[in-house]
Amino acid sequence: MAMQLNRRRACATAVALGAALASGPARAQAAYPSRPVRIIVPFAPGGGTDFAARAFSAKLAERLGQPVVVENKPGAASTLGTVQAVRAPADGYTLLAISGSYVVNPSLYKLSFDPINDVAPIIQLTESGYVLAVHPSVPARNLGELIELMRRRPGELNYASSGQGGHLQVVTEYLLELAKATARHIPYRGTGPAVLDLLAGRVEMMFGGTEALMQHVAAGRLRAIAVGTPRRLAAFPDLPTVAESGLPGYEVVAWHGMLAPRDTPPEIVALLNRHLHDIARDKSLNEKIRPQGVDGAGGTPEQFKALLKLEIERYAKVIRDPDIKAGE
Repeated sequence: MAMQLNRRRACATAVALGAALASGPARAQAAYPSRPVRIIVPFAPGGGTDFAARAFSAKLAERLGQPVVVENKPGAASTLGTVQAVRAPADGYTLLAISGSYVVNPSLYKLSFDPINDVAPIIQLTESGYVLAVHPSVPARNLGELIELMRRRPGELNYASSGQGGHLQVVTEYLLELAKATARHIPYRGTGPAVLDLLAGRVEMMFGGTEALMQHVAAGRLRAIAVGTPRRLAAFPDLPTVAESGLPGYEVVAWHGMLAPRDTPPEIVALLNRHLHDIARDKSLNEKIRPQGVDGAGGTPEQFKALLKLEIERYAKVIRDPDIKAGE
């Protein structure tokens, strides 16, 4: 009798253990998140990546039921904050918001991590364009006049960027190369500080995200010259593209995305992707960002990983100019 009782207890224990193991991943996912999630933005406040991270973080917090905190960690063309995020525990509580600088940096820096294999791509958040804007004191109304001015006064005009060796410097030097013109590069620690000096007239021009510049264009504080996208933006139909303004072949599309450290549990990546994809398609979010020339993107982690690979290879071919060097 005692032997039969022990066998029954052993069987019951085995069944209970099997059920617990089977439900382990589901319980782990259900428990996430149990505390605040942070999104590292590797730029100063006020730029496009900061704009995108904050727009999405508010709605992500509603869905997760936990605070989602944006932390700005600028420096070295975004590599300082990026490394901090990549090396964080792979538990879903530290995420990284990225932009084009992420795919440029492998060609400029000896990185301490693999930009593809040492991260867990989550999703492409947005897609938009870079607009070339000038201070109103610049006597150029279109790209042709601006190019003529730069050729007539080589190296006298200054252009701002978000950092030495950053994506904004690369796309500007790409344009200057096609235009056979020169301008002096003034790097800043992020788009926000660069825009402030552009508004003050301490630099004459800048290629930057529509979300960072077009609000000032609308207020008359800056003049928009052209946009780098292959087609005109629906939000700004009167703004011509660089290609149609005299530099055919120039095409630069801006985007923002979200990464997590490598080995972040797949169920957490899937959960975040599902929420962020829905947010990217959310009507109220797009009503907020679309007037800035930005659209929600969405998609799968695999699609975002493919974009990263493609852009890294593309900019490796573009970065040949000896003036494009890694930041300090």
